[in-house]
Amino acid sequence: MNYKRILLKLSGESLMGSKQFGIDNQRLANYAAEIRDIHEMGIEIAVVIGGGNIFRGVQAEEGGMDRTHGDYMGMLATMINSMALQSALETVGLQTRLLSAIEMKAIAEPFIRRRAVRHLEKGRIVIFGAGTGNPFFTTDSAASLRAIEINADVILKGTRVDGIYTADPLKDRSASKFEHITFDEVYKLNLNVMDLTAFTLCKENNLPIIVFDMDTPGNLKDLLNGKKVGTLVHN
Repeated sequence: MNYKRILLKLSGESLMGSKQFGIDNQRLANYAAEIRDIHEMGIEIAVVIGGGNIFRGVQAEEGGMDRTHGDYMGMLATMINSMALQSALETVGLQTRLLSAIEMKAIAEPFIRRRAVRHLEKGRIVIFGAGTGNPFFTTDSAASLRAIEINADVILKGTRVDGIYTADPLKDRSASKFEHITFDEVYKLNLNVMDLTAFTLCKENNLPIIVFDMDTPGNLKDLLNGKKVGTLVHN
């Protein structure tokens, strides 16, 4: 594995750490340190982070709110997380650029593909906020789309589980882990890796996904050093 440019997908829930909601500053600092370590390896890094620790459009719909309205609120939640991550990364000495799919001149640049690529080439950490800018699309879909647009070599999906299993390992102790699996096998076994829109985008554009445990210190660096970490999904 020799990845020059990666897209790191982080869940909003992971930012909660031990809290019930919101942002755990220690977890944020840990993530910033992990990203700094791989930046020092010369890897170009883009990040997409979810907003589930603050707000989810789907939850709003369940409460009777219009789904479109809820999804836009969810996009704003991703911007809060993106700004928090940006601050944490700059605290450890990294140059960053926050690009938003929804225009927010005071806090972020608008997403322009060529500009994003140029920032990466200059060694800046690029954070993509506000999802795709459209309702009914998840941040997984945003991660897949942006990764394809910037010609990333791989999507690294950081979760709280160390890979893809035959069943939920937290509920089923007999679940076994896949070292690697094809896109077609994931479809066949109906495994929950990403939402289908995001997953299909990756399959059709031959973009591999690695699902790994982001909360174990050193995992991200080990993965990019070629060690067997997580589960690789490929064509």
